[in-house]
Amino acid sequence: MDMSDAVVANSSRLKSIVWNDFDRVKKGDTFVAICRHCKKKLSGSSTSGTSHLRNHLIRCQRRSNHGMTQYFSGREKKKEGSLALVTIDQEQKKDEVLSLVNLRYEQEQIKNEPVTIGNSSLDQRRSQFDLARMIILHNYPLDMVEHVGFKIFVRNLQPLFELVTYNKVEADCMEIYAKEKQKVYEVLDKFPGKISVAADVWTASDDAAYLSLTAHYIDEDWQLKKRILNFVTIDPSHTEEMHSEVIMTCLMDWDIDRKLFSMIFDSCTSENIVDRIRDRLSQNRFLYCNGQLFDVRCAVDLLNRMVQDALEALCEVTQKIRESIRYVKSSEATQSMFNELAQEVQVESQKCLRIDNPLKWNSTFLMLEVALEYRKVFCCLQDRDPVNMKFLPSDLEWDRVSVITSFLKLFVEVTNVFTGSKYPTTNIFFPEICDIHLQLIEWCKNPDDYINSLAVKMRKKFEDYWDKCSLGLAVAAMLDPRFKMKLLEYYYPQLYGDSASELIDDVFECIKSLYNEHSMVSPLASSLDQGLSWQVSGIPGSGKDSRDRLMGFDKFLHETSQNDGSNSDLDKYLEDPLFPRNVDFNILNWWKVHTPSYPILSMMARNILGIPISKVAAESTFDTGGRVVDYNWSSLPPTTVQALMCSQDWIRSELES
Repeated sequence: MDMSDAVVANSSRLKSIVWNDFDRVKKGDTFVAICRHCKKKLSGSSTSGTSHLRNHLIRCQRRSNHGMTQYFSGREKKKEGSLALVTIDQEQKKDEVLSLVNLRYEQEQIKNEPVTIGNSSLDQRRSQFDLARMIILHNYPLDMVEHVGFKIFVRNLQPLFELVTYNKVEADCMEIYAKEKQKVYEVLDKFPGKISVAADVWTASDDAAYLSLTAHYIDEDWQLKKRILNFVTIDPSHTEEMHSEVIMTCLMDWDIDRKLFSMIFDSCTSENIVDRIRDRLSQNRFLYCNGQLFDVRCAVDLLNRMVQDALEALCEVTQKIRESIRYVKSSEATQSMFNELAQEVQVESQKCLRIDNPLKWNSTFLMLEVALEYRKVFCCLQDRDPVNMKFLPSDLEWDRVSVITSFLKLFVEVTNVFTGSKYPTTNIFFPEICDIHLQLIEWCKNPDDYINSLAVKMRKKFEDYWDKCSLGLAVAAMLDPRFKMKLLEYYYPQLYGDSASELIDDVFECIKSLYNEHSMVSPLASSLDQGLSWQVSGIPGSGKDSRDRLMGFDKFLHETSQNDGSNSDLDKYLEDPLFPRNVDFNILNWWKVHTPSYPILSMMARNILGIPISKVAAESTFDTGGRVVDYNWSSLPPTTVQALMCSQDWIRSELES
């Protein structure tokens, strides 16, 4: 604004204290207020009031903060931390927006002490970390701090806050990650039990691949816990040895290789990768049962792979049904005709036809399920409108859709059990997996070669999973006080016939071996040894040699104490009656209450029940594709992506608890 012909107006009538810091100038019919410190021009019209002038003085960088309290009105002082809204005329709005867009915020040294103005205070450092945590928590882009709209919003909300750059907020995120990682490290280091780790592969928009490692365990308060440990880039072209080495490096970085109980992989993960990791851990005798329970495959991933086989078999006929539904819904007249035909053939379904979302396989199942209920109506519509309904499935295709949809229905129900449980512990999987096993046996007997070949294909995938995971599932089922060994005695004869008793004995031998290994590291065993050592050391004249000679006696006493007529935890547990089945049964709470009765077996239960048989997040359960890194973060450096992903998981877990 050209001020060459402006004149200073008479300010004797101006009563507000703000005019001590402004000159009121008249240019034509317009009054302008000019800051005496930074020379900024604001509206000086009497109709504009003085709130915008007070707000400018609060944030004027060339004016000392000393004595700023006087510029807060009485009404504002009653509201802690609130500032008056800026009211400006149209000319001032243009100047204000222009100045904010072109403003370059100079970074000043951050002070440790919060800045206080009246009743309003600002802790700059804390506010910066709050901003970084918000970005981490909600997947916001880091460069949002440099967006003009964000700068305007923050400046008007809290003028004292010194805006940060992209680099600064990234550094703050990395600092949060370092602090949170140390907290997680200390928790895992102090944790006395075993930990299971799930390995998952994510992709990014630039086709980069990331390996996510997540620790799962049951804490000392019998609560299920999980924490993302690593989120590192991997090169698919690397050898299996290199991939296994990446995993081992991550485990050793957290110092949990010695605490590892099992690892959970996708169904298609290479055997060589798993074997290399297991061999490394077995060399140091870190694994129970010689590593028999180490290799666990994701149950939901198995279901998704079998579902893809089913959808692939129905690919052509699904497209026909999809086009038929699309035609019915293409106009009100066609929809009305379809509804009339539904009444004529007495279809009582109240469900509406729907087009599926191909990215969610349960959506395709629901589309097919509803279409089957209207099968007769589609046929009648084809008779009336053969030209537009020429792509309708044949009777044989409808029959096959009906059979395969029943497969999908079972998979949907089982998946909902896995992901919908309040307490998704390992024990809930055994009966569901056994039911699928029995159904696959029946499906393979279907006389239709098309259906039969599909069932055989799915059964092959299932048996690969069953060979690796059935033992761990059976042990977990035994640790459910509602079933114990009875669930094996119920399902195994149906699955194996005459061979069932031998296989049940094999499972029980593993259970006893696992129990014995836990008893050797139980706090009870160590307390017994300490008690004996104290007794020996208290004998007059006993020295180091005496204690050394009695070390074998300690072991002898521990072993024989379990065979001198006193039942073990395992024996007592199996002899006690079954706990009644009910809908709201919480197995973790049961074991927490009964830990004093079964101290060694409860330690074993904590390690077994903490194995995540499924590693798929609830929101991704029915996805036909893998997990993808958020677009806002996918282009960031790998170290930053890991910091954001891990910190987000840790902060969310802390908020939930």
